[in-house]
Amino acid sequence: MKGFLRLGDHCEKIGSGYTPRGGHKSYVSSGIPLIRSQNVLMRSFKREGLAYISQTTHEEMQATEVIPGDVLLNITGASIGRVCVAPEELCPANVNQHVCIIRCKPEFDPNFISLFLSTPEFQKFIMDTQAGGTRQALTKSDIEEFRIPDVGVFEQRKLAASILTNLKLIESAEAASQLQRRELAALANAIVSASCQHCSTRPIALGEVLDEVKDGIGGLWKSFPVLGATREGVAPAKERPGKHADRYKPVRAGTVFYNPMRILIGSIAFVDEDDEPGITSPDYVVLKGKKGVVDTRWFYYWLRSPLGERCIRSLARGAVRERMLFNRLAEGEIELPDYDTQVRASKALAQIKPMRAAVLKQVAELDLLPQKLLAQF
Repeated sequence: MKGFLRLGDHCEKIGSGYTPRGGHKSYVSSGIPLIRSQNVLMRSFKREGLAYISQTTHEEMQATEVIPGDVLLNITGASIGRVCVAPEELCPANVNQHVCIIRCKPEFDPNFISLFLSTPEFQKFIMDTQAGGTRQALTKSDIEEFRIPDVGVFEQRKLAASILTNLKLIESAEAASQLQRRELAALANAIVSASCQHCSTRPIALGEVLDEVKDGIGGLWKSFPVLGATREGVAPAKERPGKHADRYKPVRAGTVFYNPMRILIGSIAFVDEDDEPGITSPDYVVLKGKKGVVDTRWFYYWLRSPLGERCIRSLARGAVRERMLFNRLAEGEIELPDYDTQVRASKALAQIKPMRAAVLKQVAELDLLPQKLLAQF
């Protein structure tokens, strides 16, 4: 790299849009696209949720018109810094006040500019410009002062084309990994469902077949990692224990635990035999199946399956963020297979864990690749 150039010196236009006259009432079912912050993702454009304005409104907003090759940058709110190139087939379009148009002169390639602005280092720079301020918005003068690598346009296009090709390959690999995760979830659900098909017992209350772990770990809390429950299962907790650390509950092998405020969206975890034991927040619900009655691994997968989800929703009172403690869960009913059937299904379910772990590792590695590619700048 020879050095850096001031972006404002190499642009034909830098400017954001505004709300159409009449606000949301001016939107129409079809017409000229009005691009808003939710449409501008990092290095990609989201068509879902596009608003539309009439030809007349478009002409009134001529100063905010988007043409092919424009770089779109979110300049306000939580999505600040997200950047992409406007899709050519979408133009003509307009932007509202939350999106800035960067229209480069011929010596700069739009894809090169978009990719450079999306690098982790540059994103950090954008966030640093907001640190300590009461506002969270980029101004035209901020953007004009951006420093862009001084590289010939031919080299820009070559580098951008290479990175974009590899990003497409990464996207395809990520889509394949997501499909694998869905297939493994479907397999687990099928195993649980099959184990219940020949169940001849009447529905029984969950409180009769589960035991709640209520006691805290006591003074041993420092010896254990703090664990939380997410949609992916067990995860390190974001916060360390506070002043009542001794009240944190132990989560050992064969334990299911969940966030009572997030159980409706699947924040449920299971500590398996080969997992490191830990402790979890005293606000969490921790439980185990009664010995010889419920195989806890089987129950965990049942709770995450459509059967368990149906049970949870039958107990909910309508609020997504409501608190579902053990006494409420205990009111739910389950058609419980005999214990031997559960154990056989549990052994099959145990085989899913290493396969899922391999997929999650692959996803984590793929997530790092865009940063490695963009490090070429």
